[in-house]
Amino acid sequence: MKMPGKWEFPGGKVEAGESAESALHRELLEELQIKIEILERMETVQHDYPDFTIYLIPFRVQVVEGTIKLIEHDALQLGNINELKDLDWADADRKCLDKIERLKI
Repeated sequence: MKMPGKWEFPGGKVEAGESAESALHRELLEELQIKIEILERMETVQHDYPDFTIYLIPFRVQVVEGTIKLIEHDALQLGNINELKDLDWADADRKCLDKIERLKI
C-alpha cells in the first residue's frame, strides 16, 4: 500500500499480454467479486508521483453479476460526484474524478 488511507478507484495493474479491459474484468472479480460490462473507455490519466509515474485508464461500467464484497479493500463509498469529491483521494485518482466531473455523466 503506497498511499494508505487515501481513496482510490478499484482496479489494478495490467499484466503482460493483457488488455486494459481484460485487466479490469479480472481485477474487479478478484477485488470486489463482481462481473461487469464495460460501457465506455475514458481518457487515460497520467500522474507523476515523486518516485513513480502512474497511468490510470478509467472506464464507465455496469455490474452484471454479483454483489460487491470487499476482498482487498477496507471500505467502499458509492455516491454522486459531489459526495465523492469530499473524500481524501490519492492524487492520480483525484485527476480521474476531476475528468469524470467535467464529463457530467
